[in-house]
Amino acid sequence: MALSRDIAGALERLRERIERACERAGRDPSAVQVVAVTKGHPEEAIRAAYDVGVRVFGENYAQELAAKASALSDLADLRWRFIGHLQRNKIKLIERARATVDTVDSARLAEALSARAAAKAMDLEVLLQVNVGDEAQKSGCAPEEVPRLVEAVRALPNLELRGLMTVAPHLDDAEATRPFFAELRQLAEAHQLPELSMGMTHDLEQAVEEGATMLRIGTAIFGPRPEP
Repeated sequence: MALSRDIAGALERLRERIERACERAGRDPSAVQVVAVTKGHPEEAIRAAYDVGVRVFGENYAQELAAKASALSDLADLRWRFIGHLQRNKIKLIERARATVDTVDSARLAEALSARAAAKAMDLEVLLQVNVGDEAQKSGCAPEEVPRLVEAVRALPNLELRGLMTVAPHLDDAEATRPFFAELRQLAEAHQLPELSMGMTHDLEQAVEEGATMLRIGTAIFGPRPEP
């Protein structure tokens, strides 16, 4: 119960931040979805967030997602988004969780996802991950590769391409992330893609003001991740 109260209070503070950013940008707060990032957090924290109304959760690791999806299968309307780097040999784990995949960064991965979805006679929603900061340690296609990848994914059966996702560089000055978010928005607009997954706890205001439709929020909801 105490955990649910803590998360409820954190969510209220988060909503206030989002509403203020939306007001500055002339946007409707209902157009911004929060994806609660549960990487490293236990099942109890997810249940507590669910109890106070959270329904969309993001996981970074396929094995962790599969385990949590199984443990929480009694929560029928809980939805998962996979937000980490996905290896083709781990697709079955994502499939079992019925998760969307927000990190498609190559035609080969898209083809593998399409083949699995077709074999299961299901459609799969995907986002393309774009490495707008050109950071070697991060996954994602380069911005100049987006047109080719959009075309390739749209040609595949059983995949629904909904938008773009990025992990902006973590900068001390959150305002300095704005150009990266603006670049992703411009790429999405050029390809008529409605969803923009960008912005986390430290830079969500800039992301919202630049058009984010999904925020991936962990720390502002659950606090720091527990030590392994």
